[in-house]
Amino acid sequence: MKILKFKLMATCAAGIEALVGKELQNLGYDVQVENGRVRFEGDERDILTTNLWLRTADRIKIIIDEFDARTFDELFEQTTANAWDTYLPMDAKFPVEGRSHNSKLHSVPDSQAIVKKAIVSSLSETYHRHTRLPETGALFPLEVAINKDHVMLTLDTTGSSLFKRGYRIEKGPAPLKENMAAALILLTSWYPDMPFLDPMCGSGTLPIEAALIGRNIAPGFNRDFICEQWPWISSTVAQEVRDEADAKADYETELDIAGNDIDGSMIEISKRNALEAGLADDIHFKQVAVADFKTDKINGVIIGNPPYGQRMSDKESVHKLYKQMGQTFRPMTSWSKYFLTSDLEFEQYYGQSATKRRKLYNGSLRTDYFQFWGKKIRESAN
Repeated sequence: MKILKFKLMATCAAGIEALVGKELQNLGYDVQVENGRVRFEGDERDILTTNLWLRTADRIKIIIDEFDARTFDELFEQTTANAWDTYLPMDAKFPVEGRSHNSKLHSVPDSQAIVKKAIVSSLSETYHRHTRLPETGALFPLEVAINKDHVMLTLDTTGSSLFKRGYRIEKGPAPLKENMAAALILLTSWYPDMPFLDPMCGSGTLPIEAALIGRNIAPGFNRDFICEQWPWISSTVAQEVRDEADAKADYETELDIAGNDIDGSMIEISKRNALEAGLADDIHFKQVAVADFKTDKINGVIIGNPPYGQRMSDKESVHKLYKQMGQTFRPMTSWSKYFLTSDLEFEQYYGQSATKRRKLYNGSLRTDYFQFWGKKIRESAN
């Protein structure tokens, strides 16, 4: 391996950068938090470790180079100046994606073509190829991102986004991405020794992510990463990282995690997804309407992603549900409740002002995370 340390970045949804930064710090990295990404440094083992362990990030990318460019000549020359053979073997398949924002080089297709041409030129010279490069080998997804004339060339080590954990074999309408579900949990006061409830669990993503956190199971345990196909990523190191993660899993702690839904077919889907994740025995799924929910438990956490009622025809039924949520959950004063919705009038129908609101993006949709903090009851008083 020619480079021992890489400049790396974890990309993520807007609004959860600090969470990704905290996850990386907990793994032992020095970080630099920026909009939509967190920078850090690491080697081959770190690339594998962060792909395996980060719950809230989208991708781990290698930053190959950064520079300013206002002409295609500058873009070509600066790109060519990199030692591309460090990353790309002679038979590498290397598509180039592109983005441009507020830059003189505003044509994305042209920028992609110039970067591709520059890399081909560099590799052809290095590998003494006078004919076309074969591109029959492993996939190396590259990106040229230009923002205010500043160019960033990156190599994606992840492949399918990190939210694709591999356990969700079925899903319902408007499913919550797994990494967003993990972020919603990590933004709460929940610990694995507390009751956890998702009262409208859909395909079970929130309870499954809570169980993964509660068991300290690496979220990437059930999938592969594109970098594992690269010749310079050691399969031995990859296996060591997975074995180390497996050894850290906690299968002894007792968990109290529940997922309810009014739709029985969604409960069956949730159970199948939990089974695929190996967590079927850790989550209690039940068909229950919000209005019918009752519990004697205390000091728990409720997290819900209710329907948003974006279509006018849905608003009345959604607002009725919000009122039922308030009637059911407000009396549970020792529980903290957290609800994600794009309906900014949520508090009005729920019947209580949130302790705190946090703006988050569910995909491209602006949402608010309404937080109602409970007051813990001392166990001895029960």
